[in-house]
Amino acid sequence: MNEIIKVRASSWAGLFDCAHRWEGEHLLGIRKPAGMRALLGTAVHAGTATFDKSRMDGSNITADEAAGVVIDTLRCPDFEVDRSQDDLSMRESERIALTAHSLYCAEISPQFEFVGVENTLDPLDIDCGHGLTIRLTGTMDRARAAQTEAGPVIADVKTGTRVIEQGRASTRGRAAQTGTYQLMYEHTERVSTAGSQILALSTTSTPAAAVSPVFDARRVMVGTEGHPGLIEHAAAMFKTGLFPPNPSSPLCSPKYCARWETCLFRER
Repeated sequence: MNEIIKVRASSWAGLFDCAHRWEGEHLLGIRKPAGMRALLGTAVHAGTATFDKSRMDGSNITADEAAGVVIDTLRCPDFEVDRSQDDLSMRESERIALTAHSLYCAEISPQFEFVGVENTLDPLDIDCGHGLTIRLTGTMDRARAAQTEAGPVIADVKTGTRVIEQGRASTRGRAAQTGTYQLMYEHTERVSTAGSQILALSTTSTPAAAVSPVFDARRVMVGTEGHPGLIEHAAAMFKTGLFPPNPSSPLCSPKYCARWETCLFRER
């Protein structure tokens, strides 16, 4: 009998950071509230997506008009938030979020011709063998498709305090998520993508913006001859039911991991 396990595409990157934490959250349903930093990032994504969608459909709302979505998301999130989790007040969150949003609208968005923003993608099945199939589902919830001469590029908006290093948008650890989006976008639109790109918005006390070069995240997912990609490694985890821990992960803390209190592998 064939078993199908549905997995949100946007969660895929976490599987390769700490599979033990990922299993707890996405397969066992062990969750914890988000913090203010996560909410801030969600608000910036919502505002910038609204701005980019308006460019696509020709309504061309202003950055200030789209900023209303940023504030609405911060004040009325549709998910549970622990506002005491980060040392960040609502007033400071609004200031940082609005500054990052303005930077994006003025400096990043005009560089691109978007052909898709937060696209709903067709499910993509991964055959793990032994009657087990992983079905990737969802939307490019933080990504956009930008048209280039070489073909569509999956442009993924990243926010945080470490997304820009030495003035450059960091691509470290980004291939799993953007590569998944590349594969699912190709599967949905029946086109070949030209690569991925990170649109970075630093949400430190002094926000900044940067755009990475285009990189081939798809190759990391599918691998090359003689070198299995992340999909094959993921299939082995699902097939065996073994999701290895990573106590050296920067997210290995009670702040980020709902499984931390009972985890055998964390540093004590």
